[in-house]
Amino acid sequence: MRVLAAMSGGVDSSVAAAMLAEQGHEVVGITLKLWGGESDTGCCSVSDVEDARRVADLLGLQHHVFNFGDAFDQRVVSPYVEDHAVGLTPNPCIECNRHIKFDKLMVRAEALGFDAVATGHHARLEATGDGFRVRRGVDGAKDQSYVLYMLGQQQMARMLLPIGHLTKAEVRERASELGLRNSAKPDSQDVCFIANRAGGRQGFLSRRLGQSPATVVDADGRELGTVEAVQAVTIGQRRGLNLGGTDEPRYVTDVDIAAGRVTVGRRVDLYAPTQNVIDIQWTDGEVDVPLDIQVSAHGTPAVGVVDQAGRVNWEEPQRRVAPGQALVFYQGDLVVGGAVAA
Repeated sequence: MRVLAAMSGGVDSSVAAAMLAEQGHEVVGITLKLWGGESDTGCCSVSDVEDARRVADLLGLQHHVFNFGDAFDQRVVSPYVEDHAVGLTPNPCIECNRHIKFDKLMVRAEALGFDAVATGHHARLEATGDGFRVRRGVDGAKDQSYVLYMLGQQQMARMLLPIGHLTKAEVRERASELGLRNSAKPDSQDVCFIANRAGGRQGFLSRRLGQSPATVVDADGRELGTVEAVQAVTIGQRRGLNLGGTDEPRYVTDVDIAAGRVTVGRRVDLYAPTQNVIDIQWTDGEVDVPLDIQVSAHGTPAVGVVDQAGRVNWEEPQRRVAPGQALVFYQGDLVVGGAVAA
């Protein structure tokens, strides 16, 4: 096949491209230029583009750079800011996969005559009798199936995930055997367009939205303190509330941006028997039996049933999920759907 290999400059996508070339596919490397602002967390820097280019040269592959900066700003960065303005906590990596890697890039690849797009995600793609399914990657600590739950059959039919059956250690070993300069390169951990040295998430949002202070109150409405930027506060947060010494830790249980109020409570106040969700998406039809439901990229799944009213009914009470975050539904290691916390 003719394969367009998305190469971020990291070791995973580099080994994915190398494996496809070894299998005899016609592979062309592509690095996406997505973010032109300040960044210190990888996958968007000039050095990452250069790392990808050098790997492609070593492997004897053509390499190109696609500038998708406008689309990235429109479909990922701007919605991220807008969501925070109304009290949501979105996952920009999911939206980047949804709108950029597995939409805009796939459209470009098809226009250029490629049969498939490959990435270095730690997840497995399985062909079944009636389509395709995503399964967890073999390396549980690095599994990235959570951020791929939104994929449809049309996308899965035109994608390859070459390294999902390898552990991270095996990926690095293969990179070392190939003589890749990025074999020991650290993984990117944070949101690529938010620079820690520039104040992190709060600094980024403050520059885009300004700072709106809010009063911190307890469940009875008693004022306990203030926060500088209410848009950067999220459900479950404990740090940065400026409450001083308290008899026990306080956690954010509600954020009312319009009223300029943040409510805090005890840890037990975060737990509920149900979680409202929206935008439910099933891979192959609705599943009404207990599922393993994961609420963060590397969180521990909890058992629950998704009902037709748009609720997750937990087997045991769970911490409330911040509105805007994804809940991904699994049967064993198979992704069967997902939704967004309301």
